[in-house]
Amino acid sequence: MPSGSGPGPGSGGPAGANLGVVRSHNTALVLGLLRDAGAEGLSRLELAERTGLTPQAVSKITGRLREEGLAAEAGRRASTGGKPPTVLRLVPEAGHAVGVHLDRDELRVVLVDLDGAVAAQRRTELDLGAGAEAVLQVVARAVEGLVADGLGHGDAGPAGGGTLLGVGVALPGPLDHARGVLHRVTGFPEWDGFPLRDALGERLGVPVVVDKDTNAAALGLSVAGEGGSGSFAYLHLGTGLGAGLVIGGRVHRGARTGAGEFGHQVIQLDGPPCECGNQGCVEVLCLSAVGRGAAGEAARVLGVGAANLVGLLDIDAVLLGGRTVAGAPGVFVRGVGEVLEARARREGVLGGVVPVRLAAGGERLVAEGAAQLLLAPVFGRGDA
Repeated sequence: MPSGSGPGPGSGGPAGANLGVVRSHNTALVLGLLRDAGAEGLSRLELAERTGLTPQAVSKITGRLREEGLAAEAGRRASTGGKPPTVLRLVPEAGHAVGVHLDRDELRVVLVDLDGAVAAQRRTELDLGAGAEAVLQVVARAVEGLVADGLGHGDAGPAGGGTLLGVGVALPGPLDHARGVLHRVTGFPEWDGFPLRDALGERLGVPVVVDKDTNAAALGLSVAGEGGSGSFAYLHLGTGLGAGLVIGGRVHRGARTGAGEFGHQVIQLDGPPCECGNQGCVEVLCLSAVGRGAAGEAARVLGVGAANLVGLLDIDAVLLGGRTVAGAPGVFVRGVGEVLEARARREGVLGGVVPVRLAAGGERLVAEGAAQLLLAPVFGRGDA
């Protein structure tokens, strides 16, 4: 997991965690099982059986987790002969991550615990075109304020204290997820080449991970159980249009984090110009229809793009989200569904119509998914 620089003297930023204890594969397996078990917990023997690790290895791992405060005793199992086994559980409040949704005109920040439960949140207006320094200042202040409210700088605050694992930032692409460097964000070319991960990590003094908003949302949905081990596409229509793809239970980013640039597929060669430089993109056609108050037309256009995606990838489901969809959810779900249904009838698709539904999570979906960029690897989700 990429990380920013450590806090310098007098930085005043939130203190980040030493992630060494949770970085190993075996530790992630144990933590993942403890999280899934909830308050009931698991015994060391059960952990050994489910991970395939030796009881000695499990004891060593759980001992470290207890020392770090990430695991605690949750009582004892009934004895089947001999000493009753001790049950361990995850301590959700022992660690937190911040998720940042950096949109073109607003900023949403959430603080979540190890279970993904939101402990605190903030929202403010933002101008992504105001320049890197101004935007970074707004983001840093929002994160520091949220951590102060939620964690009390290490004291028992509303979230009960705990360690800050880092900050996940999700924003419109294209970008380089591995290096945390932005490319030419549509409508904001001045961000091209900006090292957002390193710049924000240096300012905050904690690990920072950067990804596209749609990928973060797709990750959050996947972690919550959407799609199982199958595939789905999350289509996000807000101030722009993009897609997050989950294939085989994992977020598909592509070799250059370029997968999911869904909004800039051309479906009308002589269509209106798009800010990306092309004409007739799905994004510009959708947003133009929305601007005219023609949500039904926008939904049908989105459906055409979704049908192309379904035909290309043979995915299992289409999920819709974003503030524009939230303004008329029934219209968009129905309109996209009708286009996919017509395609299925026309082509005689085996297995019937691909379902279309509203994504769970509402307005916090992207921000909570951004926090999962930090949390998912802790629990063995290597696609983060």
